[in-house]
Amino acid sequence: MKKKHLSSVIHQFKGKQIIVIGDVMIDRYLHGHVNRISPEAPVPIVHYQKEENRLGGAANVALNLQALDAVPHLISIVGQDDNASIFKSLLPQFNLSEIGIYQSNDRQTTVKTRVLAGSQQMMRVDREDIKDLNEKESNFIIQQVQKTIAENKINTIILQDYNKGVLTEQIIRQVTLIAQENDIPIVVDPKKKHFFSYKNCTLFKPNLKEVRESIPFEVKVNLDTLKKASDYLRSQLHHQITMITLSDKGIFVDNGKEYCIVPTTPRNIADVCGAGDTVVSVIALALALNCSIEKMAILGNLAGGQVCERVGVVPVNQRQLLVEYSKYVV
Repeated sequence: MKKKHLSSVIHQFKGKQIIVIGDVMIDRYLHGHVNRISPEAPVPIVHYQKEENRLGGAANVALNLQALDAVPHLISIVGQDDNASIFKSLLPQFNLSEIGIYQSNDRQTTVKTRVLAGSQQMMRVDREDIKDLNEKESNFIIQQVQKTIAENKINTIILQDYNKGVLTEQIIRQVTLIAQENDIPIVVDPKKKHFFSYKNCTLFKPNLKEVRESIPFEVKVNLDTLKKASDYLRSQLHHQITMITLSDKGIFVDNGKEYCIVPTTPRNIADVCGAGDTVVSVIALALALNCSIEKMAILGNLAGGQVCERVGVVPVNQRQLLVEYSKYVV
């Protein structure tokens, strides 16, 4: 079997310009340790040690793109609150611009707070608004997309949905039309609320749970039923490529002509948070390079698996990827 060095693909990611539209948030970690159970209720007492704030949601997608030497253009909404100030203060630390971030008086900044004892997550508390954007907020998103395309050579658009209200049916429809007019491929990481609203996208990347919740027949992890599920999705969405992430079973990918399951490599899993963000980032860049569907799945698999070995939401490590890809045999 001939060995093809995938590491050369990674080097070609450099300079690719990707628009990321979706729900941004702060991933907040309260670190501590547990020595005893509360006398007030049968719950552990976490002795607080430190607080850590990280960019999350669609902003984590931008971080992954940045880590691969691509140029992300992040477009989203935050509130007019203290957490918005924290969010915006994190952006320049990673050379991310706030030009595409709109501060709204009508919603709060999304924050996911995780309480950790060592590496063990004890609890998560979410602070968020999930209502759809209002007209003013929607207009900002569309105008920012048009402006970014006019001023830059955009290679791909990512729609990263967390059901927090940024990706409304109107936004999805208008951004898709803009992308088609400018011949820019769209990669979608969907959630259930607008699952079947992403019509005519280029690549549709749900996970297995989302597919099972949205398709009117049983979906098993085998080529026959996954192909049947992909055909059903294509009949509804008219997209080009289906990519279904299968957790520890790998990734299924189908472009209507050929399809396969690319299995995962063995990993020491510490935390699966943020793996989907990493996968969609790498896939969007691979699509910009017109990679084969098998190569896209390999790249997404290895990148997503890598971040699962680390605690918390973290971006991909390019150096580690280069080592892994250079050893991969296809």
